[in-house]
Amino acid sequence: MYKKTNARSSRAGASWKKGPRNNFRSRNRRFSGNSIDVSRFISKAEEGRPAPVFTPRYSFSDLAITDALKGAIAKRGFFAPTPIQDQSIPSILAGKDVIGLANTGTGKTAAFLIPMIHKILSNREEKLLIVVPTRELAIQIQEEFLAFARTLRIFSVVVVGGASIGRQIADLRSRHSVVIGTPGRIKDLISRKVLDLSRFGSVVLDEADRMLDMGFINDVRMLLSLVAKKRQVLLFSATFGAEIENLVRKFLVDPELISITTREISKQIDQDIVRVSVDKDKVEVLHELLIQTKFQKVLVFTRTKHGADKLTHNLYQRGFKAESIHGDKPHAKRQRALKMFKENFVNILVATDVAARGLDIPNVSHVINFDLPNTYEDYIHRIGRTGRANQKGTALTFVN
Repeated sequence: MYKKTNARSSRAGASWKKGPRNNFRSRNRRFSGNSIDVSRFISKAEEGRPAPVFTPRYSFSDLAITDALKGAIAKRGFFAPTPIQDQSIPSILAGKDVIGLANTGTGKTAAFLIPMIHKILSNREEKLLIVVPTRELAIQIQEEFLAFARTLRIFSVVVVGGASIGRQIADLRSRHSVVIGTPGRIKDLISRKVLDLSRFGSVVLDEADRMLDMGFINDVRMLLSLVAKKRQVLLFSATFGAEIENLVRKFLVDPELISITTREISKQIDQDIVRVSVDKDKVEVLHELLIQTKFQKVLVFTRTKHGADKLTHNLYQRGFKAESIHGDKPHAKRQRALKMFKENFVNILVATDVAARGLDIPNVSHVINFDLPNTYEDYIHRIGRTGRANQKGTALTFVN
């Protein structure tokens, strides 16, 4: 049923067999909080062994896409595709359904945006729906889309919870080719009869495994049942479990499976634990770490929303430039906190796991697990915010 493509990447591609065997989520579900073996949080980054250089099959200038789009890609400084782009773009341009198994930070957003923008430029009646698990990821994809499409006169609308639905309804009534949104808000707009998915012939499901983890499986099924019968579906995920396989069997036609999943944890991350004795104040221990000059841009994870706000206030009182982000924070304030952290107006962002998936925050020097993650998979996604783009990172986990 699936045609499998392995990338000639500098990192090992994950093998795939029919069924959920490739889903590390099921292997790690038994680890929870204090029951996780703390030795799994200790590992030295690998040094002195440069990774083989990936050689793509083509440059972006070789692609069968419009010259205007080639110019937009060049302006962004993109010349050689990443492995996921190298393998998936030609298949998407050929009109195939694609399953892309790729970790965050591999360039998968451009892997689907570039061929989809070309498709829209070739047919101005084409409409694209991009479904994502979180509002932050939706806005991140929107920013990437704008960077490519700003001069191409194609327009997008972001529809996410926590933002003004009135503004989104007005945007949907204006000219647009792309809708980027979260399942709940898309459903709401459909029920209000301001969004008609039957006109959408292209669909991207990004971070599909995360959407299913968050309980969106039935919503995703409903949305796919409402788009055009003749459609192209692209599904991107870090893992490929039984639920995703069932989704693929029902809604994708002869898809090509492209696997660029890398090792669970980047070899560029130093991992260690910080033991906190019962007579020590955890915040005081964190304070002593943060005053060290090597802690330049730090993402601190707490387990609860209240804990994130409380810790942020405590750090602010101690003179640190800190902001927080979590699910109860209003949309505008979440975006403001992320922007301030990305642009270095604050150097400490305290977050719940809402920030662990999908976000591309450059130059994070340290991830600190102030509270233990619920699962080992959560740990992997938390610390994956550092050690990116060939930079070394450090992950520290507080252990009582």
